[in-house]
Amino acid sequence: MTKDISTSKTKPESSFGYHDGAVKTVISVDDVNRQAQELAETISKEKIASLIQGEPFLKIEGLHAGYGKMEILHDFNLQVGKGQSLCMIGPNGAGKSTVLHSIFGFTNIFSGEIKTRISDSERTITKMSSNQKLEVAGISYILQDNSVFPDMTVEENLMMGGYLKQNTGAAQESTERIFEKYDRLRARRNKPAKVLSGGERRLLEISRALVMEPNILLVDEPSIGLEPRFIDMVFEILDDLQRNEGKTIIMVEQNAKKGLEFCDIGYVLVSGNLALAGSGNELLENPEVGQIGRASCRERV
Repeated sequence: MTKDISTSKTKPESSFGYHDGAVKTVISVDDVNRQAQELAETISKEKIASLIQGEPFLKIEGLHAGYGKMEILHDFNLQVGKGQSLCMIGPNGAGKSTVLHSIFGFTNIFSGEIKTRISDSERTITKMSSNQKLEVAGISYILQDNSVFPDMTVEENLMMGGYLKQNTGAAQESTERIFEKYDRLRARRNKPAKVLSGGERRLLEISRALVMEPNILLVDEPSIGLEPRFIDMVFEILDDLQRNEGKTIIMVEQNAKKGLEFCDIGYVLVSGNLALAGSGNELLENPEVGQIGRASCRERV
């Protein structure tokens, strides 16, 4: 499995997809949605299954979900293998974060199933609470919003991540392992979180999710609001967690190019449907996907 998460590649101007080069046309958000709908094709379960390695570690089948009585996701399917990474891109309102919310238990699920492997057997976790999904299924959610407690110390923030541990000693052991791994946090363990840089706060958020020693990380827009140097740092951390610790990562990323460069599998969502699926590299080379991703990023500016 080969990934290149650098941003310094030199690409010819005649390249397509997410390659660098002159942008001669600017399209509106309405055009983005229209073109995305035109891109949509029937994604077979065989196509989805072909992108994973081995047995699916997390699987979504025929999911209809949303908020209140409003359905956002329509017959949505997803598969990712153990130790793989999957990135979802698409226009605002496409349902990307709703997928993460549904996996973790933050939505109303009208029909469909969510399954994962627990102790080498497949279990349906659709109806589990968020606490059960964290404690029993090993699924942790890293929010896109700044979620650190600014007046608490770095160590206290990390200890909060172990609230489901049976005792504080177990949480403290996990916290110490994180300090051994990340010098930046260890050097500031007794400092209030509000003194951290943006990148260090994101590292703290990721590390707090690791205290419960999860198998699956749901990561909502890890680069949002960060300077380029901190974006690179965050993706390097995620790459280490996947490659060296075997974490399975499912992310939503507004920087579509960065997300697809990082991830093994890419999904394009449109209006609550899966429009395209392929390897990250395959979608990077797709000029229509590139146009959607660039316009989606401009929508956020």
